[in-house]
Amino acid sequence: MLKKYFLFLLLIVSNYSFSQGMELSVYSKISVITYGPGDALYEKFGHTAIRIQDPVLQLDLIYNYGIFDFTEENFYINFTKGFMKYRLARYSFPSSLRGYNNNERWVKAQILNLNVQQRNTFFNYLENNAQPKNASYFYDPFFNNCSTKPIDIMKAIFGDTIIYKSDFVTKENSIRQLMNKEIHTNTWGSLGINIALGNRLDKIALANEYAYLPDYVFETLENSKIIKEGKEEKLVLKTIKLLDYPEKSNHSDTINPFIVFLILLIFGAYISYRDIKRNKCSRWFDLSLTLITGLFGVLIVFLWFFTNHSTAPNNFNFLWAFAPNFFLAFVMHKKNPPKWISNYIKFLLVLLCLIPVIWICNIQLFPYVLIPLFILLGLRYFVVLKFIKSSE
Repeated sequence: MLKKYFLFLLLIVSNYSFSQGMELSVYSKISVITYGPGDALYEKFGHTAIRIQDPVLQLDLIYNYGIFDFTEENFYINFTKGFMKYRLARYSFPSSLRGYNNNERWVKAQILNLNVQQRNTFFNYLENNAQPKNASYFYDPFFNNCSTKPIDIMKAIFGDTIIYKSDFVTKENSIRQLMNKEIHTNTWGSLGINIALGNRLDKIALANEYAYLPDYVFETLENSKIIKEGKEEKLVLKTIKLLDYPEKSNHSDTINPFIVFLILLIFGAYISYRDIKRNKCSRWFDLSLTLITGLFGVLIVFLWFFTNHSTAPNNFNFLWAFAPNFFLAFVMHKKNPPKWISNYIKFLLVLLCLIPVIWICNIQLFPYVLIPLFILLGLRYFVVLKFIKSSE
């Protein structure tokens, strides 16, 4: 509840606007602030914001593009559909730093090598963005988020006078691989994200596409140059550690997906053995599996075709989470199913066999924690097929 009130206060503050005649002094500084990861899922990637200081004007402000208003009308519906509205909020930097100190997250500041005219241009740009009519933007977690904003703003303001370097990219990674480095693969949060998103994440990331992650924005700025009076100079004048805490550990969940699916596989293998021995199929087990995989398939179809999520299309998780299963589950597991069901189950087995091909060819990477589930589905499809044939 306190967090809700704090967010509300931030939004009120962000609506306050300075007089347009205000100019930064020669003693002002503009910094890009990088925050280390936190414990919550949405904090795992860290955070990026922009700080403006001016001792003459007594300013010390943070400009944060990572604010969303969950009280907004139809927020959850729009969020589900991919129309995620975030906004820029401006508030006191020292008060915000205390929150990160309480959460023991490291914070670094990169002071930009800008002259006073460039600083004022930057300041005016942010102030214009902070006005209520301009503050909102459509958020994309991979291509338009709080982390991508500082570089996008500098490109808009300074154009070719800033030379962005990509020396930090030493090997090829896909966007999904970069994401999976930030969130442990054997967690429910990571599994949910990897199931929901398609193979746009599996193309090799260009250097500028690394910028959706704060760590790589930091590296980009550290390596980049700015042209001043015809000469290349470092873009970052100085880097300061504001809070020096160790990196939060990235570990699997205690009750993690791999263990759960492995136990389910062992249980399914036992049921399969018992079914074959007593010559009777456990329809309740197969019905549950079919309904659940079908339900996930319906979700994949919905995200793919009926939302605006840029990374939801072309999702090969449909090979195991097959939407028609949800509608055919009771037909598949009737005592005397129609003859065409055996061909349908053979088709499901073919789809499962395509998963390693898609995986090996790097068309789309699947979470390794799903391997026991893939084996279980294949096993049960074979068992069901055996009983259907024996009843014909």
